[in-house]
Amino acid sequence: MAHDAQPTGPDLRAGVALADVPSQGVLAGHVDGEAVLLARLDDGLHAVGGACTHYGAPLAEGLVANGEIHCPWHHACFSLRTGAALKAPAFAPLSRWKVETIGDRVFVREQDETPSPPPAPIASAPERIVIIGGGGAGFAAAERLRALGFDGTLTMLSADRDPPCDRPNLSKDYLAGTAPAEWIPLREPEFYSSQRIDLRLDREVDSIDLHAREVRTMTGERHGYDRLLLATGAMPSWLSLPGFDLPNVHCLGSLSDAGKLIANCANARRIAVVGAGFIGLEAAGALRARGLEVHVAAPEPLPMARLLGPELGRFLVDLHQRNGVRFHLGSGAVAYDGHALALANGESIDADLLLVGIGVVPRVRLAENAGLAVRKGILVDARLRTSAEHVYAAGDVARYPHGDGDARIEHWVHAQRQGQLAAENMLGGEQAFDEVPFFWTHHHGLDLRVCGYLDGWDEVRIDGDLQQHDFIARYFHDGRLVAAASLGRDRALLEVAQELRIAATA
Repeated sequence: MAHDAQPTGPDLRAGVALADVPSQGVLAGHVDGEAVLLARLDDGLHAVGGACTHYGAPLAEGLVANGEIHCPWHHACFSLRTGAALKAPAFAPLSRWKVETIGDRVFVREQDETPSPPPAPIASAPERIVIIGGGGAGFAAAERLRALGFDGTLTMLSADRDPPCDRPNLSKDYLAGTAPAEWIPLREPEFYSSQRIDLRLDREVDSIDLHAREVRTMTGERHGYDRLLLATGAMPSWLSLPGFDLPNVHCLGSLSDAGKLIANCANARRIAVVGAGFIGLEAAGALRARGLEVHVAAPEPLPMARLLGPELGRFLVDLHQRNGVRFHLGSGAVAYDGHALALANGESIDADLLLVGIGVVPRVRLAENAGLAVRKGILVDARLRTSAEHVYAAGDVARYPHGDGDARIEHWVHAQRQGQLAAENMLGGEQAFDEVPFFWTHHHGLDLRVCGYLDGWDEVRIDGDLQQHDFIARYFHDGRLVAAASLGRDRALLEVAQELRIAATA
């Protein structure tokens, strides 16, 4: 949910002493009630807006590094010189402000409305780019292509009926009813026409002809390409159990799915959630906010223990139980008759609705049928290139080099940043993808934020107090820091992310 960063610090219109502007970090102030950051960089003083354009976080609490500021909430990254949104999940730039130095005082009085210089012409740019997928990676790629100056034909084929949306919100505030519908689209409809992005919704792609460089939809449309991005994402896993095909059984894979579930909640009292991963638990919290009686059923004895460790697993279960969620652990679902969910241990849970949240599987059908290299995802190299020339993949579907092997990450921010890098490389770039994974998960008003790779850790060290909602857990493998999770310690998590970023490029 968006928030307004409350201005802090001095009134920059009235001026501050030049000596008060730190050589490291930023000076947070305000102009006419708007938060503004004043930074001293190697080329002089710069001022930009102080609220993240993603969810409105106070950037003064973020981390400054290399002339950039990283958002404390969701790790978006902005230039302190130009205000440009450099890395997702933010796409809109920060406002720029004029800085005036008079004697030993610095004044910021008005915004700098000077247009940003146009991007440099792209040598040997492709004429036609097609993006398959309407999720985070596909949207981020399309947005970045135009921002980089790509002037050719840009077609985006989405199987969804709705434009690209803020998908993480579907199991959080939107499902809880506290995020209005107008917050959910990533951009207003006019954005696609103004940027000449040919967004075609409800367009399931049938096949890819690598030799002819052509994509064909189920409706018979043909789209030629010079570069192709596969951003097909992942689909909710399903259980082929008796009754799981009934109309009151739901998943959360799209805005349409969320809308159907919300509509059915109006006439329901009890809901059973099958699955106790992040999506299942987030949805459980959101549905409790709607006043439903919520039951969570899962085969594992302690949810999230394998990923986050037993301490944080117990913390999350206790948090949900204190908020009225009822758990049924250690036994899997076997059937649903429309009124009650049967478990393998003989237990029966009365439920007007059923929500299945047991994970996702990558959408690889198109890639497999086209003959691309696939192994639990589309295999790509460090530059996100598939085994076929001029074809790239990004997001939940892409399996990319990591360490001594490879990885496929199902995180929203990671998908968007892969889309941004794929855009740059489709225009001739040669950058390797080395971003530190990041995600956040929302439970009963609390945001747990995580950075790094949680797979394969063998030790966890917790600093702080879980019950006071003030801690950071650091995860290690063979004594090497690989990930961290925090609550109430956003700056510390940013510092871990920076440490992991430096280690990855060393």
